Formats: sequence, C-alpha cells, structure tokens
Amino acid sequence: MSTTRRLHIGMSLAPTWLSGDAWRRADSRAEEIYGSDFALDIARRSEAAHLDFVFRPDVSCLAIEAMESGSGFASLDPTVLLAALTRETSRIGLVSTVSTTFFPPYLVARQLQSLHWLSKGRVGWNIVTALQGHENFGLEAMPSAEERYARAAEFTRVVHELWASFPNEALLLDRENGRYADPAQVHPIDHDGEYLKVRGPLNLPAFGARIPLVQAGASDSGRDFAASVADIVFAPTPDKAAATELRRDLSRRAERHGRSPGDIRLLPGLSLYLAPTREEARELFMQTHARVDKARKFAAIEQMIGLDLSAWPSDRRIRAADLPLPQLRPGTSRTHVDLLRRLLERESLLPEELLMRPEVLSAAHWQVIGTVDDAVGQIADWAAAGAMDGFIAAPGGSFGSLRLFLDEVVPRLAEAGLFRDRYRGSTFAEHLAEA
Repeated sequence: MSTTRRLHIGMSLAPTWLSGDAWRRADSRAEEIYGSDFALDIARRSEAAHLDFVFRPDVSCLAIEAMESGSGFASLDPTVLLAALTRETSRIGLVSTVSTTFFPPYLVARQLQSLHWLSKGRVGWNIVTALQGHENFGLEAMPSAEERYARAAEFTRVVHELWASFPNEALLLDRENGRYADPAQVHPIDHDGEYLKVRGPLNLPAFGARIPLVQAGASDSGRDFAASVADIVFAPTPDKAAATELRRDLSRRAERHGRSPGDIRLLPGLSLYLAPTREEARELFMQTHARVDKARKFAAIEQMIGLDLSAWPSDRRIRAADLPLPQLRPGTSRTHVDLLRRLLERESLLPEELLMRPEVLSAAHWQVIGTVDDAVGQIADWAAAGAMDGFIAAPGGSFGSLRLFLDEVVPRLAEAGLFRDRYRGSTFAEHLAEA
C-alpha cells in the first residue's frame, strides 16, 4: 500500500516539551502554561508553517501523585483556551477535546458551534469517552468501555442533530421584508434514546462549514466507533507495523459502516526529540528522563498487565513467558495494555530499557530521537508505506525540538511534496479535503 497524497499535520498544544525534567530548563516558560500567550505562540508558529490544526488533549481529573515532578496534566479548559486563540489566528484549525461520558450534549453542541462561529469555521471536536474522573461528576464508577462507546455513538448523533436543528439557511436577515429567520427550518430533535433525552432545537444557528471529528480510541470498541464517525483517528502507534495494521483495520471497518476508507485519516502521535546531531538528541532525551520515578512506573506496569517489577533483578531480562494472563483492570486503557504486552511479547528487555520505551515512558507514540534528517526520513518512510495519513506532532525535551520541527522539518516535507506550501482554504474541513 502506498500513497502520494499530502500529509495532514497537527500540533499538540499540551506542552509535551516540558515533560520529565524539561520544565526545569531556564528557557522552558513553565510559568506561562496557564495563560493564553503560551498557547498562542505555538498556534501562530504552527499557522506560519501551514499546519492543519492545533490540538489540545484533556482529562477531567488531576494526577496529584505526579505533581511534585511535573504538571500532572493540569491545564486550562481546552474550549475556553481555544476561544482565546480565535481572534489571534486566521487559518489554522482549532481542535478541542470534550468527553461524551461526563457532559450533556446540548452544552457541548452549543460550545463547539459557538467556537466555530468565533473562529469562522476552524473548529474540530476530539471525542473522548474518558478513562478516569467519574468521581468528579457524581458517578460511582466508570462505565465499561462498551457502555462508554455506546453512549458516545448516541451522544455524537444528538450533537449532529442539534447542529442541524437550526441550519445556517434558516438565518435570513431579510431587512426589507422584516424576516430575521425562517422558523419553518428550525425544529426540535425530540431525541429519547437509551442514554440521552434532548428536545432541542439548539439556540444557535450552524455556522455553515461542518465541524470535523477526531477520535482517539484504538481499542476494538474505539476503532469501530472511530470508523463510523471520525474524520481523524489520533492513536498511539509506536512503530510502523502497528500503524499499518491500524490503518488497514480502520479502512475495513469504515467500509462496513458504509463509508469510504479515504473518509478516515490516521494521524499517530509523533514524539520528537530533535537536535543538530544524534548524540545531542539522545543526550536531550536522557536528560529529560533522568529522574524517571521508577516506583510509580513499575506500579503503572503492574496495574496495566499484572507484572510486578518492583523487586525484579536489574540484569534479568523480561520475556514473553513472564507475562501474566491478559486481564483488563479498572481504570486502564485497553489500547495501552495491548501495546505494552505486544512490546514484551516481541522483545526481551531489561527493566531499565523498558522504562525508556514509549509504551511506558509516555503515551506509546511513535518516537524520533535524532536530527531533522532523521525525522524527515522516518516520516517519508511511513508515508510511502501508507502507514498513516499524517501525524500530530508532540515535540519533547525543549522548545528547540519544537522550533526545529516547525522551522526545518515541515519546510523539508513541503519541498518533498509531502505537505502543503500554503493554505488553500480557510476552514478546518477545507484543510482536510486537500489531497
């Protein structure tokens, strides 16, 4: 499978380049992450490079145990943050993350459509079902993955019905005849489903351009949901084989849902530790993760796959035969569990080596530790193999990685015909329609 289509590229607004010990650097700007100027700087740089969108992931709880050594994913509300960027950017897409498990669909439909108006058609919705946070929303426990995705499917239908309940065409603004809108085109949705009951209509007209959907699940339930509704799938794929398998599976599932495989674009996360030389890039990576909390990482590994490494000899390799029988535990991601087991079934690693792998160290994303040439080469290789349709960049280690990516990697991709050299449209949907 090969492709000659141009890639779609997003930039994470989560400050991944401040992870580990990187926030301790004098130039980290860690003091600024709860203000809009920090995100605005990244968005402007990304727009200057003609990226498709910036993206703010989100969770609805706080990892207190991680906060002594990092932010613990504390962050501004993504939709509010992106609203602050609408007047300071003009072309780049703005993708917000909103959970279908915790929030009412009327509120979500209204907030996203409001942001769509403010940005003149540049909004995207990253649909998540969440893994944690139930205690913050009056729930006794997290629903099962199957229930969460069933609710998400109904929730997404309701949001679309609400957006359609007050179509843009109903807004007449006919001054001569005194007709502001056509009530005949505005209608309740009267939805009464398994999980949701919403009358409608939405008290806001649709902007006009559609709002693309992003979905981050790579489990079986997540894949099927994504194949039914998503324009973009953002998934952890630590190697090309994992990405290729997921891309093919999504295409098959899309066809079963009556969609074209081309309707879905797989954009893996790409963690980038970039420097002028490979040695400097490796040093940047190792400095960033010099103080990995081994006890916390070992506890996370045990929680995910049931393997206790707390007293494991440092010179003893972990082999496939050491793995306990598969068992999904509450609060764990099936996707990350499967990727971690896959790694240990394929490679025999020492505990110290395992701690440095993306399946444990971060979110199991594709990782490049090297030079601009290394990054361009790997991206071109994955594109030629048809393993993905683009990626979401998550620079690591320092702002230097981000600058090298935007100032050097992206222009090189454009020169090679793998990425746009300018914007052709003004809405997020138009960016995604570019071939």
